[in-house]
Formats: sequence, structure tokens, C-alpha cells
Amino acid sequence: MRQLSAFDSQFLQIESATTLGHIGTLITLDPREVPDWGIGRVRSLLAERIHLAPVFRQRLVQVPFRLTRPYWVHDPAFDLANHVREVGLPAEGTDAQLGDLVAFLHSLPLDRSRPLWEAWVISGLAGGGAAIYTKVHHSAVDGLSGAEVLAAVLDLTREPRVVEPEAHGLIPLPVPSPPALVGRAAKALLRAPAAVTGATTKLVRHLDQVPGAALIPTARVVSRSADLTVRAFGAPARARTPRLLRAPDTPLNRPISSRRSFAYGSLALGDVRRVRRFSGGTTNDVVMALCASALRRWLLAHDGLPETPLVAAVPVSTRARGRKGEGNEIAVMLAALPTQVADPVERLRGTREEMSRAKDDFDASPVGLLHDLAVLVPPVLNGSAVNALMRLAAIPGVPFNVMVSNVPGPPRELFVAGAPVTGMYPASVITDLTGALNITLFSYRGSLDFGLIADPTVVPDVWSLIEYLHEALAELLEAIDAHQEAAADPGPGTSSSAP
Repeated sequence: MRQLSAFDSQFLQIESATTLGHIGTLITLDPREVPDWGIGRVRSLLAERIHLAPVFRQRLVQVPFRLTRPYWVHDPAFDLANHVREVGLPAEGTDAQLGDLVAFLHSLPLDRSRPLWEAWVISGLAGGGAAIYTKVHHSAVDGLSGAEVLAAVLDLTREPRVVEPEAHGLIPLPVPSPPALVGRAAKALLRAPAAVTGATTKLVRHLDQVPGAALIPTARVVSRSADLTVRAFGAPARARTPRLLRAPDTPLNRPISSRRSFAYGSLALGDVRRVRRFSGGTTNDVVMALCASALRRWLLAHDGLPETPLVAAVPVSTRARGRKGEGNEIAVMLAALPTQVADPVERLRGTREEMSRAKDDFDASPVGLLHDLAVLVPPVLNGSAVNALMRLAAIPGVPFNVMVSNVPGPPRELFVAGAPVTGMYPASVITDLTGALNITLFSYRGSLDFGLIADPTVVPDVWSLIEYLHEALAELLEAIDAHQEAAADPGPGTSSSAP
């Protein structure tokens, strides 16, 4: 039995009639060389490997009166049939139809009386294709640990690998009784004051480094005063004062509904790296520039392009390299996106510079500020209350306009039950505070696979953003070609030989 961390529990508390806390992945497949491929093979594969990821068989147990955070316990009534289902598209189903289906499935809450995950085997795609859409609650996994969960069903060869069975098999244990949970809660409450005190001390000193908190007029004064106080007692000075980024008002930042739309598409990683070699910086800098260009096009089309840069939130894994685990170990970096710059090459250069500044600010911030903030949120609050607090937090202005997440993936071809994976497209979370659009991408086998989740009442044309990403990359490649041609042509009146 494992208790949720304060940060993990926030993904439960944000849930309301319009906000859900799970993340998903659409895996597209080519099963044509596996005649009997379908839900039977997928269920058999999962049955053999279910023990590789504890989250598959753990469900939540709420402490009476919500005295403290809930616990993960093994579900004694676990039944794989409740989690792996099938659905079919009309014959020769299109990308748009598949996107609509994923959006619908993504808009449905997970059943909290069972382990918080589902997988849908989807047939009927054009050309004999198939797909699997999976979703897992964010309280259980983040981007990297979620990829580890997916690895349980993925293989590096067409022939599925042999997995050693559990040494002793699953021993079903009874769910803890309410009195036992209250007893555990009492012990946790005894430790709570120390945790709250420690979190408060760090937060007060670094309040102006919490995403969005710096917009509160007194935040910087409070942080400076606290910093002077702790320095008087021997603490070292802070590395630097972060920049104050103000997210402009845009059509993306409106209250969301319960509806979702989903669009997906891929960019060639080789083309993105060619742009990186031309511009310097990192591949992620180019990704952010492409997103800036796509967002600029969308905002222009909706008469909503602000004169100042958009502010993007970029999740950053804080998980130690090579360390596996459950739950969330992430922080958020804020970066300005120069969407106000018209020239694509200048926008690329500006994005690289802004990302460098964002990394400097992020490196100067202590790890775990969001986790410390979560400690201060009482566990008795439900989704409606937390969402009300989120709306109040947005009164000084939204902390950022859009979330962009880049999850590293494998360069090698993967298989599910013998069928090669042709794409892996993430689907994430949107809230009133974080904006009505989330852009997440996963690198796989020479491609960057983008998955865009949006609220169709705010972003009615989410597929246009996929088109704009392709146009943004083509625009930069054309600029590189023109630059190289100009550099190779010495021009009239010049000689290639020495005088």
C-alpha cells in the first residue's frame, strides 16, 4: 500500500465536470501480416505482462473524511476485461474519424473504483490499419513513467519477447478497512505540520519563481523580504531573480467545456535536425519555434495575435537518470514564444534565445516548488473547489497561454503483439488555468509524433494546427535552401580563381 504524494493527488483534485486528470496515447499499427491480430492477442499479451507495471492492478482507496491523501492498493477484484475493450471505425476510417473517436474516449472519466487505466483496441482504419488508445491517470504516472508503463506491452521484434511470470503470482489482499485507514491518516497528520512548515519556508522565499505567482503584485516583495531574512541567518543568496513573463490575453485562454477534440500528425526528425544544425541550439528549440509559428498562424486566423510573445509552459522531468518509478517527478519551465515576430528565421533565432533564458531561470529555481505548493492544498478539497481556486489564481492574469511537452522516445521500431507500430501520439490535459490547447509530442523512429488536445468550443479547428506545423517546417527548410544557394553563388563579377 502506497500513499499518493501531495503533487500526485492534485491530478485527482483538479477533476470536475469540465476537467479530467488522465493522459493518453494513440498507437497506430500495421497488423496486415498478423492475420489473427485483435483484442484477443492484446489481452493475452497484457495478461502475461500485467505484473511488469504495478499501476495496472492498483486502485485508489480514499481515507474517510479525506483526512489525508488516498492510497494505492492492489485491487482484489481486478479483471482485465474491464480495462481492455474494442471499438471499430467505419470501413476505411480516416484520420479525422480516428481523432474524433480518441477525443470522445479522452473526454470520459476513469472509474475510480478500479485501477485508473483503460486500453481500447481500434479496428477499421484505412489500408487495413489498427490502433490502440490507452489512458492512464496522471496521479499514477508522468510522461516518462507513462512511457515505462507502455513498454510493458511493446516489443523490439515482431516476435513478442518471453516475460518471466510473477514468482509467487498475485496474492489478493483485502482492501484496508476504514478504521485502519484512519489510523494511518492519524500518523500522517502528525507528520504534516513539519512538511507544511518546510514547504512554506521554501515557497515564501521563492514565491516569485512559482509559475504564475510572480504576477501577484506583492510576490516579489515577499520573496525578497524572506530571502533577506534567511540570509541573515547564514543561508546563501539566491542564484538570480527570474524574469517576469506576462502571458497576453488570447482566444486560447477561455473557460473550457467538457468536450475534447484531438488531432495528430508527424514531422520528420531529420528535417527538424537540419534546421537545428542551421540555427544552432537544440532540437527542442526548433520544436518550440515550430509551435510558435503554428500558434502565430492560428491566432492570425482568429484575429487574436497579441503584440507581445505568448508564454509556454514546458514540463521538465526531475527524475534521476536511469531511475524508474511511479507517480510524478516533474517541474515546469516558462518560456516566451516570439509569436509577434513575422520573419520565420528571426522567430527561430528569437525562440532559441528565449529558451536559453528560460533554462537559466529554471536552473536557478529550487527543484520541487510545485510539489511544495501541493503540500499546502488541503486533501479535503474536491475538483470543484480546486477549479474555483484555479480561476481565482487567474485573476491577475493566466500564468501561461499553452503547454508544450516533448517526451523522448525510442529510435527503433516497436511492435504490439506482432504488429509494427507506425506512430505514437500523446493526448494530455487541459484546464481553465493552463489553456484550451495542449501540444505534446513523442519522438519515435525518426519522427516527431504530435498529439494535440483541445476544447472544440474554444479551438474549433484543431486539425489546422497540424497543418500549420507542417507549413512552419517547410517554411524554414525553404529559408535554409535559399541561404545555402546564396552562399554557394559568388554573384556576378566575381571569380573563383585567385587574381
